[in-house]
Amino acid sequence: MNKETEIKLRASRETLEALRDHPLLKKRNKSGWERRELFNQYFDTPARDLAQARVALRLRRDGEQFIQTLKTRGQSVAGLSERNEWDWYLDKAKLDPKKLTDECWPASLAELDKKQLKPIFTTDFQRDRAEIAWGRGKAKVVIEAALDLGKVIAGKQEEEICELELELRQGEPEALLELAAELAADLPLMPCDISKAERGYRLHDANSYHLGLAVPELDAELPLDDAFTAIAWHLLGASQRLAEQYRFNGHWKLLVDWLQQLVDLRALIGSLGQAAPRASSHDLREALDALLQDWRPRVQAGEQDESVRHAAPQQFADELAGTRWGLFSLNASRWLLGRAWTIERNDRGNRQGKAPLGKWLPRLLAEEGEALKLDRYKRQPEDLAEQLPRIERLLVWLRLARQVLDVPEVDRAYGELSKFAELAAQPLDGEVLAARSEQAQALISLRSWKALTR
Repeated sequence: MNKETEIKLRASRETLEALRDHPLLKKRNKSGWERRELFNQYFDTPARDLAQARVALRLRRDGEQFIQTLKTRGQSVAGLSERNEWDWYLDKAKLDPKKLTDECWPASLAELDKKQLKPIFTTDFQRDRAEIAWGRGKAKVVIEAALDLGKVIAGKQEEEICELELELRQGEPEALLELAAELAADLPLMPCDISKAERGYRLHDANSYHLGLAVPELDAELPLDDAFTAIAWHLLGASQRLAEQYRFNGHWKLLVDWLQQLVDLRALIGSLGQAAPRASSHDLREALDALLQDWRPRVQAGEQDESVRHAAPQQFADELAGTRWGLFSLNASRWLLGRAWTIERNDRGNRQGKAPLGKWLPRLLAEEGEALKLDRYKRQPEDLAEQLPRIERLLVWLRLARQVLDVPEVDRAYGELSKFAELAAQPLDGEVLAARSEQAQALISLRSWKALTR
């Protein structure tokens, strides 16, 4: 068994060609580019049992070699994935189920009749690969770079494969993200953790692509730094998966949800106080603010205007054709992986970062809730929009960490505050002003809100 650590970056044909001659890759290319034609057949049962178990089973022809491969989903965080992989070299192009022993076969599929395994789709592509190596400090880094161009074919449907795949052979995962970010500064590259197998399944069933990521499991004793890291990875990963699926099908709700992940990530970063000094997050906040400044007004307008919704897919395609989204995604991943906010912070910041979530979070919610001054906005609802950043800071923690709070009916407080945020973002008219005032009173009256802000 091998453990595979890699990152996939969606590209255009023009970008793939430019990568072959990119100065950074040319300087570090130790092998030259080698071209292969890879023909891949994926297998599953009629009920798609392997897909449900997050397993991919493939038979590949690489020249005169036949390779059977089993891959597990493993861990995937914001485009950087780690998977277990088993390879078997075969004498002929025929699946050998006997190789799928308990050593590699998931326990959840133990009762599966492997005779049901049938071909379901193919991924045939041309791969130009090279060994990229350099010294990083005192350590050596070796990465296999692959430029893949071809097609996923499922029945009468097909989708283009056009991507850069970077696989770590030697060194630390940080080096993988560093190289990807340096390339993305010059060329439009979109981090995308959808595998070729997932694309094949998506052609079979457009809803098979899992948008939702598991919500982080947090507990009251978890240090704030760890809780923040888990939530931020979750939001960044979710934004990348939503971006990929919106690019694929243009469904409006996906764009709305994509924007919400970015709003939540911005609010999360802004909530940490001295645990994340502003200097440490300056560049990341600046990049996030630029995205939000462009996309929040469009999404808000699109909620009321069909023509805006109709124009959005092309505008999003134009976004992806530039370097902004890919570079932000990769730099955010690097920032999180290196825990950059913890570097050079003062003693108070270090104490906050180590504080148990169950003690830190109630203090944050109480301070932010008190500063919200709901009584004022019950009387002056026209000014509520100025408090939207504060409300968003409250909401992101309540959405993803309220399980650590010992507060009665905290779910209701989260729901009512969400309604308040929606009203804060709406254009003003008499009806909205009245609704803001009523919602402020509804929150003030909640037992859970009083418990949160005392």
